[in-house]
Amino acid sequence: MVDEGVPALMELVATIEFLPQETDWQVLALLLLAAFAAGWIDAVVGGGGLLQLPALLLVPGMTPVQALATNKLASVFGTATSSVAFYRRVRPSLRTTLPMAGIALLGSYGGASIAAFLPAEVFKPIIVAALLTVALITLLRPSLGSVTSLRFTGARHFVTAGAIGAVIGFYDGLLGPGTGTFLVIALVALLGYDFLRASAKAKIVNFATNIGALLYFVPIGAVLWPLGLAMGAANIVGSVLGSRMAIARGSRFVRVLFLCVVGVLIVKLGFDIWRDASA
Repeated sequence: MVDEGVPALMELVATIEFLPQETDWQVLALLLLAAFAAGWIDAVVGGGGLLQLPALLLVPGMTPVQALATNKLASVFGTATSSVAFYRRVRPSLRTTLPMAGIALLGSYGGASIAAFLPAEVFKPIIVAALLTVALITLLRPSLGSVTSLRFTGARHFVTAGAIGAVIGFYDGLLGPGTGTFLVIALVALLGYDFLRASAKAKIVNFATNIGALLYFVPIGAVLWPLGLAMGAANIVGSVLGSRMAIARGSRFVRVLFLCVVGVLIVKLGFDIWRDASA
C-alpha cells in the first residue's frame, strides 16, 4: 500500500506550482529579499506591500491574481509575527482591536470578491488626495500621534473603530498596498492613539484583512503555496527585526518612517494615475 501511494504523492507534488516556468533562482532570491524588507516595513509602520507586490508582479509568467494572492499569504506570516511582538510589549486594548479586526476581515473578503467588477482607477485619485492631506497635517502638527488622547468615548469610539475597519478592510481586498499605513493614519488622526499604539493595533487588524482576502483567493486556486510560504518565512525574519526596532525607539521613530512610507505611496499612486491617463 505504501509503495503504491508514493507515485501518487510524487505526482501530486509535481502538480504544485512553485514559480512560473520562466522564473530562475536569481528572481527567487530577489523575491525573498523583497519579502524580508516588506516584513520589516510592515512591522514598523505598514506599507510593506508597496515593495512585495510590485516585486511579484515583475515575475515573468505570473498573473496579477496570483501575485495578489501570494502576496497575501506571505504577508499573513509577517503580520501575525508583528502582532504577537507588539501585543507582548505594548499591550494594546483588545476591546477595540478585536471587533475592529473582525469587521475588517469581512470588509477585506468583500473587497476581494468584487475587485474584478470595480475599476481600481476610480479610487486612486481620492486616495492620493487623502494621503496628501494626512501628510501635511502630520508635518504641520508635530504633536500628532506623540501621545494617546482619545477623541471619543463609549459607543462612539467603537462605532468609529468599526467603520475604519470596514472601509480599510474593503480597500485591502480591492487594492491592497498601503493598508497598514492607512490603518495607522486612521487610528492616530480619527481615534487619537499615539503612533506606537496605533501601529500595535494596526498589525492585528492587518492580519485579519490578509486572512479575509485569502478566504476568497484560496478557493479559486490563485495562491502559489510554496513560493508564498518561502516568502512568508522571509517576512517573519523582517517582521521580528522591525517590531523590536519600533518598540525600542518609540512613537517619534514610527512617525518619521510613517511620513517616508506615505511619501512613497503618494508617488506610486500618482504614477499609476498618470500612466492610466496616458494609456
